[in-house]
Amino acid sequence: QVQLAESGGGLVQVGGSLRLSCAASGSVRSGNVMGWYRQAPEKQRELVAIITPGRSTNYADSVKGRFTISRDNAKNTVYLQMNSLKPEDTAVYYCNLKEWGRELMDYWGKGTLVTVSS
Repeated sequence: QVQLAESGGGLVQVGGSLRLSCAASGSVRSGNVMGWYRQAPEKQRELVAIITPGRSTNYADSVKGRFTISRDNAKNTVYLQMNSLKPEDTAVYYCNLKEWGRELMDYWGKGTLVTVSS
């Protein structure tokens, strides 16, 4: 059983920055992949960024160059540094963890709202 606790969401002006954090707790296995997804109003949930245990990263084209994902493996925590924020970044951001047990497990946080005002 893994729980994900997100923090850092809020209201920010266009061009501003926010830093999201997500701490995993419980029976967390090593070698997990963590990431961030977001869901904007009237849109489907989409991948924002993922990071492997070895800190390889992958970003959505819409955020590349503006967002940076990082992790602290010892703390089982993933971060998302969001810079140069745009109104279209407004969404609920969800933390995600995938790990291999007897089968592939997929865990989600409750989400944190990011609102970018123009």
